[in-house]
This record gives sequence, C-alpha cells and structure tokens, in this order.
Amino acid sequence: MTLDIGGVVAAQATIGSRLHRTPVFSSATLGDRVFLKAELFQRTGSFKPRGVLNSLAALTAEERGRGVIAASAGNHAQALAYCAALEGLDALLVMWKTASAAKIAATRGYGARVDLEADGPGEVFARLEELRAQTGRTFIHPFDGPRTLAGQGTVGLEIAEDVADVDVVVVPVGGGGLVAGIATALPGVKVVGVEPVTSQAMTAALAAGRSVPVDARSVADGLNAPFAGDLPLQIVQDLGLEIVLVEESEIEAATRLLYGRAKLACEPAGATAVAALMSGKAQINKGETVVCVVSGGNVAARTAAAILARQ
Repeated sequence: MTLDIGGVVAAQATIGSRLHRTPVFSSATLGDRVFLKAELFQRTGSFKPRGVLNSLAALTAEERGRGVIAASAGNHAQALAYCAALEGLDALLVMWKTASAAKIAATRGYGARVDLEADGPGEVFARLEELRAQTGRTFIHPFDGPRTLAGQGTVGLEIAEDVADVDVVVVPVGGGGLVAGIATALPGVKVVGVEPVTSQAMTAALAAGRSVPVDARSVADGLNAPFAGDLPLQIVQDLGLEIVLVEESEIEAATRLLYGRAKLACEPAGATAVAALMSGKAQINKGETVVCVVSGGNVAARTAAAILARQ
C-alpha cells in the first residue's frame, strides 16, 4: 500500500462538488495566527465522507452489487450510510451496543442497516468479519487503505489553499487515516497528531513497531479506534510525525472553549487538536501559523450538556 500527494489531488477531483468545502476561521482567543478548519460542517458532521466517496468510486460493478459494510464508532458509519445512499448502494454498518445512540440513529436515518451485536470497539471488527463472510459485502475501511487516506488528505489541500504560509497543522488521531492523509497532502508542513491518553492506538503501534489492539475508552468516542491502520502507521513512521497525548479534562476544556468562544458545537474528538494547543502539548514556535482541525460535530446532547456544565 502506498500514497502520495498525486493520489490526494486525484481524490479531490473524484469527490468534486458532492461534499462541502469546509470553512476556516481565525481564533483570536487561541492566538493571532491560529485557525480552525471546521470539518464539523462537512456532510454527516465529520471529515469521513471524503474517504468514503473516494473509496466507493473505485468499486467494480460486481462489488457495488454485493453492497458495502464497515465497522465504526459512528462518524464513518454515518458517512458510509450517506454516501452509499448517494451511490444507490445497500449498506450495513457494524457498531456496538454502547456506541452513541445519536450516531446510531443518524446512521439509520441515512438509510443503512445497523448491527449492534458487538459488545464494544474491541469486538467490532471480529463481528465485521463474521458478517462479511455471511454476506459477501464489500468492506470500506474507516481509517486504512490508500483511497481512504487520499480522501481524508483533501482536508490538507484545502488548508494549503485557504491559509497562506501555514507552518503547523494539528490533527486528531483515532486509527490514523486523517493525520496520515493530511501529512501526505502537505509536504514541508509540520503535522502534529493528537490522541487521548485513554485511547492510544497510534502511540501503541509506534511503540510496538506494528498495529496492536488497544482498549480505547475516551470521552472523545470518535477517536476510540481499537487499533491503528497499517498504512497510517507506515506514513507516521516514514514522515517522523509527532503524536502527543491529551487528558480527558483537557479535551473537555477545549470543547467548552470551542462552544463558548468560537461558537463551534463540536464533539469531544473534534476538540482534541485545540486541547493540544491549549495545554502546550503541541509545541508551537512564536510567529508560526497554526491550523487546528476540528474534525467533527456528532455529539449526543446529553454528553455535550454534561461537558459544558463542568467548569
């Protein structure tokens, strides 16, 4: 598996005008040269449809006819459900019993079927393989493979076009597809990945030299990947990307700031890049232009209310 900037440029052409070009906002609260890439305003509420549409475009007629399947905490599930409907494909999403009820409902609302037999993220891929064997459906990976990463990398192309002389891009990390795609799209730009302390799929993979299972249990449920993708890990290693860790309390503080000052109703996963900036975990030099990717906005009202109520 390989990926280069040409693949990202091709993905941008493939996606075309079917998705939003998400806005970039300045943030005086965070700094004179800090910007927020608002992927929470993307269709389905996260960056995920970018990789999905690029992946679906490569399917053969036979693969399309079998229908598609994926495992997800929720954002990829919604993206695949939405994009499959656009493409006239039947979709089955494998989630787990304790996944966000709001994300499950939204996935069904886009027209997909949802399987909830898995007890948690650690079991969801085993359930996926069981259903793949039974149904013969085509697997659309949430965070691995060159077409998925190329689609996610289009976020980086838009950043380069909209923010002059960007020096640093700070990116939330779950399975690693977004950070690897953006880093590929932005050669010469420092890209910093951010994981929750309680959800370290990429950090564990870097330590082991290979993708390994982790017990991911963060309030930032969109980052609770049970392992890192093989291609994202390869890219992170090859480019020497820095991955920093933020505490749950820091994620919640960043969520409150984005709600209160930037007026961005993000999910906790979407606030992790800002958490790294606020906490000083992401090292920024004076005068550098920084973009924090606010990766999604799919959060249950009860979860958001509880975070906002804590001060």
